[in-house]
Amino acid sequence: MIGKRIRIERLMDKESRKFVLIPMDHGVSIGPVPGLVDFPHTVNEIARGGATAIVMHKGLVEGGHRGHGKDIGLVVHLSVSTGRAQDPNAKVLAGSVEDCIRLGADGVSIHINIGASNETQQLVDFGSVASDCYKWGMPLVAMMYPRGHDIKDPFEVETVRHVARIGAELGADIVKTLYTGSSDSFREVVKSVNVPVVIAGGPKSESEQGLLKTVRDAMDAGAAGVSIGRNIWQHKDVYSMTRAISAIVLENADVSKAAKILKG
Repeated sequence: MIGKRIRIERLMDKESRKFVLIPMDHGVSIGPVPGLVDFPHTVNEIARGGATAIVMHKGLVEGGHRGHGKDIGLVVHLSVSTGRAQDPNAKVLAGSVEDCIRLGADGVSIHINIGASNETQQLVDFGSVASDCYKWGMPLVAMMYPRGHDIKDPFEVETVRHVARIGAELGADIVKTLYTGSSDSFREVVKSVNVPVVIAGGPKSESEQGLLKTVRDAMDAGAAGVSIGRNIWQHKDVYSMTRAISAIVLENADVSKAAKILKG
């Protein structure tokens, strides 16, 4: 699958073989919040900061992906739901792999909520997208979350191990999931999956130091990188936060060095 291999390399840092993927698909779920309004500027700051790829919906590719400056990989996201829905966890597809190919994407992503009211349909959609990605040699990033009425603790290690494993079993090339809170517990998640695992950033963090430590601990546990959105593009200094996180992931920097980068 030489085509898939070439495209995956466009999503990673070729020296470290690690990923700094920045999801910017939140405009559908939560609206045009700060950080997503001046989209091209934010993308440019993220690229300058060293991120390896951005994730966006198909309608923003023409205006948001750049023809200048530092290159950055492009992942087009296919899953949608809104915070105004009766069940915001009930994701559906709003595009196809062929759409992504026409847009020049280097990868495709989907969001699967295990435990949602339409979990069965989401898994059917996953299977269909994975088959099309295999057919076209397109890398597939699966954002795998335990979310639903009966999910009591979404960070519980056995729960996260299960949802991450579902992503690998159904054909993802990269699995994004929740960090379980410690290197020891997250190491068990990584060991359960035979493809690269990256951690989600979650809601906007109040602690910059805490976020940097989480990234460092996840990398020490064997993570292949991060997929952090709001904690980067809603930061007051998008470039420096991207640079600090990229230093940990791609250059094996410690937290103190990353903190110095963030402070400038």
